[in-house]
Amino acid sequence: MLKDITFGQYFDNNSFVHKLDPRTKLILLILIIVFIFVSQNWISLSILIAFVLFSMILSKIPLRMYLKNLKAILPIIIFTMLINLFYSGNGEIEPAWTLNLFWGLKITSIALIRALYMIVRILLLIIASAELTYTTTPNSLTDGIEKLLSPLRFIGLKKVVHTLAMMMTIALRFIPTLIEETFKIMNAQKARGADLENGKLLQRIKALIPILIPLLISSVRRAYELAEAMECRCYNGGEGRVRMKQLKYCLKDYIAFLTVFAVCGLVIAINIVF
Repeated sequence: MLKDITFGQYFDNNSFVHKLDPRTKLILLILIIVFIFVSQNWISLSILIAFVLFSMILSKIPLRMYLKNLKAILPIIIFTMLINLFYSGNGEIEPAWTLNLFWGLKITSIALIRALYMIVRILLLIIASAELTYTTTPNSLTDGIEKLLSPLRFIGLKKVVHTLAMMMTIALRFIPTLIEETFKIMNAQKARGADLENGKLLQRIKALIPILIPLLISSVRRAYELAEAMECRCYNGGEGRVRMKQLKYCLKDYIAFLTVFAVCGLVIAINIVF
């Protein structure tokens, strides 16, 4: 399952989404995430589903990449579904039907609809977030975050802004690397006779220790090498730093803003009417 995680990877392409300013993509992602949870009914949520699917087509990222990412979070989706499925709610609305199970558990039509609603929300959230990393390079993402947080320099936090942006980008950048490293360690342990897939839950948890310790050592070593490399290149934070490519808004960014604002306005209108 680890090899199926593609979050944090960048796929080079010449799509409309790739050409957008990173600041635009960050702002629009925040708006979409907010309105995913603002939507109160299936009609408003369907508008967001259509927009996310449309943006997936515009990004020209293969569908299998999104599906791999969703496969990796399948346990979280199942857990969320079960939590909402067995939650009876406040009882203000009478359910159309009720299915009684063992130990006093029951599933109602309202709980089933609520569980499906939450699953769709999570799927939209993961797809929209993954699309940002698929279509934005780590350097562009760093510049975009730093630019968006640049007003904080007026209160003496200029260095903090750059450091925060750099930390977030490095964390995203090394997600695929750590996953690949974990996969290699697991294969090495299996080659030595380690059983990582069979046995009881406690045994499987104990079997992870020979994986976690080498992974921790490898991560510390990699972080130390990265710090040394940054020092050798005279990296001293954001002070005096210039960029070869300056971020500038263009017509595509304004079109994207207007489109998302229209979608958000439509969601609010549908929430009010329905």
